Amino acid sequence: MPDGRHEPEQAIAGTGMGGAMDLGVDEAETLEKRPEGAGGPGPEGRPRSLWSDAWRDLRRNPVFIVSALVILFLVFISLWPSAIASGSPLKCDLSKAQQGSQSGHPFGFDGQGCDVYTRTVYGARTSVAVGVLATLGVAVLGSVLGALAGFFGGIWDSVLSRITDVFFAIPVVLGGLVLLSVITSTTVWPVIGFIVLLGWPQLSRIARGSVITAKQNDYVQAARALGASNTRLVLRHIAPNAVAPVIVVATIALGTYIALEATLSYLGVGLKPPSVSWGIDISAASPYIRNAPHALLWPSGALAITVLAFIMLGDAVRDALDPKLR
Repeated sequence: MPDGRHEPEQAIAGTGMGGAMDLGVDEAETLEKRPEGAGGPGPEGRPRSLWSDAWRDLRRNPVFIVSALVILFLVFISLWPSAIASGSPLKCDLSKAQQGSQSGHPFGFDGQGCDVYTRTVYGARTSVAVGVLATLGVAVLGSVLGALAGFFGGIWDSVLSRITDVFFAIPVVLGGLVLLSVITSTTVWPVIGFIVLLGWPQLSRIARGSVITAKQNDYVQAARALGASNTRLVLRHIAPNAVAPVIVVATIALGTYIALEATLSYLGVGLKPPSVSWGIDISAASPYIRNAPHALLWPSGALAITVLAFIMLGDAVRDALDPKLR
């Protein structure tokens, strides 16, 4: 240049690097003034991020809207079941056993004379709680272990890979029959612990692969060359770009965990009475399927709709976060 100085914009353009780095003020301003990307500018002329583009796509996706409304309704009745069901799920009248729909009891009664409508509503609380807590445990444990293995590699990666292979070889239902059959607790924690124990390897593999891909990007290498610590590299530069696949898989897995809890409760090793669960109600109604099919239909339908809603939500989020589909 004529004056021998390097202008900030030209200096950055020559590196061919992007992303958030520990740069000076001039360099940071240059990144903010970069031209419009493939996604175009957002509000106030700012470049749109992956998350803003994803949210824009999700708001226009009818699958996401429908599944989100269903899930919001499930969360509402899980927190406040008495808002739409005034009775007690444990109050039963044997004189009304297997009777059909009546005034004030739209779903009829089960084999013990319990109101099927009330038990279906209160069963959402247990199923959603198990699904959400198990997913949080799996996501945290699997993401941390997978991220460490993918970032550091070496012996840590090899050991974790062999451990996950061992867990993948354990049949889920058979493992539940063996491990949960010796536990007499009627709370949800043994079931949640079992799901976390056998569920974290899947999220660990996803997180490991995402971190390995993200740490090879130019902006991560530039941040490392500028002296960024490992903690800063992982939390500031790698994690935000590696978390999307984990969110997608965790959302879909939440629905499968709810189905797994119902399966284990149906087999008698999951939740146990007096807990209220869709799996327990399905198991209790199975012997009366000919005489009282409604007692089996409603909890089964609620379970199917819940699982489908979370799977549809996960599919919509996956499509929105996948840049290859843009």
